[in-house]
Amino acid sequence: MPSQLNIKTDKFIVFCMLSLGMILLAQGCGVQSDMMASLSRSILNNNDLAMVESGAPAYLIMVDSLIDQDPESPDLLCSGAQLYTAYSDVFVTDGERKRKLADKAMDYALNAICFAQSDACDLKAASFGKFRTVVNEMEEDDLPYLFTLGNAWAAWIMAHKDDFNALADISRIEAIMNRVIELDETYRDGAAYLYLGTLATFLPPALGGKPEQGRLYFEKAISISQGKNLMAKVIYAKLYAKMIFDRQLFQRLLNEVMQTDPNIDGYTLVNTYARQQAAKLLAEADDYF
Repeated sequence: MPSQLNIKTDKFIVFCMLSLGMILLAQGCGVQSDMMASLSRSILNNNDLAMVESGAPAYLIMVDSLIDQDPESPDLLCSGAQLYTAYSDVFVTDGERKRKLADKAMDYALNAICFAQSDACDLKAASFGKFRTVVNEMEEDDLPYLFTLGNAWAAWIMAHKDDFNALADISRIEAIMNRVIELDETYRDGAAYLYLGTLATFLPPALGGKPEQGRLYFEKAISISQGKNLMAKVIYAKLYAKMIFDRQLFQRLLNEVMQTDPNIDGYTLVNTYARQQAAKLLAEADDYF
């Protein structure tokens, strides 16, 4: 079972983290400086993946320096967690380096939610019962920190995917995203539904997957975002349509991605990658079906 989990969770890294982690950069954590907001927006609206990859490390160092000057700022810590999560998931392939960056993102996210809400300190070490109680008591003002923690935690799990104990934390991500939906289902263009859809479909039914529930989550995410995030359709096709051998749905979703202009404010970088992945999946369709 652990080996099967590892195979499936690779999909979680490539398809879910890119579509969510990078989008978060432009939307921010609470109050951001004009410079940080502008830089984030520039990254998300760039259609040159190679340029972003080469330039992102300088942004990482800049955010680290800002956090060093104000280490108890939940907004700076939240932004740092988002950037490290997105960069490590999208561009880092070396396992050791990915773990190092994911660990840093996780530390930033945990500190951010702790400084924002004192009851939320030590969440990683808390029992699941206590964890769920704290998460369910969070309010709308806590959404940026709560969602960022779920995002960073998911990346941390995937970076440590060979550790079965790390995979056991997936239920905590699910609890976080369910609370986000309870507070505001439209938050981050319905991104919590995309997480839940992925969680429901990255395992086959025989191992506890819930593909039909996942389908509903994916449809909801696409509806709330009004189709702006093309990666939602790529994930839907890759994880759900392929799992249930629905070639018609698979091709429809991916063809819709290929026929859509990727240059959508806040989504250009993600959509550019989505079109690359859609073309690849369509070319390989005969190997699946």
